[in-house]
Amino acid sequence: MTQENGSKISEAVQLVMDYGFDGMEEAVRILLNEAMRLEREKVLNARPYERTEARQGYANGYKPKQVKSLLGEMRLSVPQVRGEVEFYPTALEKGLRSERALKTAMAEMYIHGVSTRKVRDILEKMCGLEVSSTDVSRATKLLDEELEKWRNRPLGEVPYLQMDARYEKVREGGSVVSGAVLVAVGVLADGRRSILGVSISLSEAEVHWRNFLQRLKERGIHGIKLITSDDCEGLKKALKTVFGGVPWVRCHVHLQRNAQAYVPRQDMREEVAQSIREILTAPNLDEAERLLAKAVTKYEKKAPKLARWMEGAIPEGFAIFSVPHRLRRKLRSTNLVERLQKEIKRRTAVCTLFPNEGSLLRLVSAILMEQSEEWETGSVYMALGAENDPQS
Repeated sequence: MTQENGSKISEAVQLVMDYGFDGMEEAVRILLNEAMRLEREKVLNARPYERTEARQGYANGYKPKQVKSLLGEMRLSVPQVRGEVEFYPTALEKGLRSERALKTAMAEMYIHGVSTRKVRDILEKMCGLEVSSTDVSRATKLLDEELEKWRNRPLGEVPYLQMDARYEKVREGGSVVSGAVLVAVGVLADGRRSILGVSISLSEAEVHWRNFLQRLKERGIHGIKLITSDDCEGLKKALKTVFGGVPWVRCHVHLQRNAQAYVPRQDMREEVAQSIREILTAPNLDEAERLLAKAVTKYEKKAPKLARWMEGAIPEGFAIFSVPHRLRRKLRSTNLVERLQKEIKRRTAVCTLFPNEGSLLRLVSAILMEQSEEWETGSVYMALGAENDPQS
């Protein structure tokens, strides 16, 4: 850390020490300005007035910018550059897209008369200022253009695909209805995760899933080796129509949960769960089928409904045996996409009721876009390697 950097940080700390929370706005302003200046140096690959062959461009002063934050309006000095290099500080955008979408959703609720006094109070605390309809219109336009581009970006090879849906409350024609949030997550050819698409509709019917899957196909998705989802009838029918030749595996976690509805006695629950675990984690398909037949025979007298269910439902989890053994743990369930749904729920819980489908789609897309960018630029999730041998 240079002496100049240290002095700026010391100045910000001193403000907080002297004035407490009253000094926070100015302290944050100083730190943001310093962070943007240091980022410019990194992009230019040179400090001010430094002569070096590695330099990528030149500093070109600062441009004032008013930024709305949780601390109120803040006047920043945004570093400018000249030359062929392009630069805009990530400090002004990074990690803020979903927050902007959440604020916009709240603001829409307030302006459209959907919100309660509680919602208004939350909005004022989040934004630190009153929000006008003009502000909301401008924010939604900018966000929608960015998010629409992300939702329609071209796709490529996606060996493994997972899908799930959850519901949010939406206002439609004067009534409150449930909007289905469909999400598709994939493991790419390089082993990294990516959120491939999201769609909002007022039902999880086959036609919604079919349109969603068809859109993925139109965007270029190919090379799918396995699809994992729960036992949604509309999704299963849509998969047969759009990706009919691709193996489908019913989520093993959901299979375990569903089985408990057919267990006649409480003291049998753990025994049945263990039996299903052994079947689904068998080393190969032949062994899984042998264990299933044994279990069906065991329960056909003392729990006939369970036996019939196991015979028909558990084979829907057997497609997992078509992939290498070392990959099965991460592909046998929809845990990956369900964790995303929990994050969506955490953020949407603030709104509780969305004024329209567009507002819900905007917030969910912003959350997922940020997560997808983090995944795609992060570490490898699954080392695919030589996948041809199911026993590897």
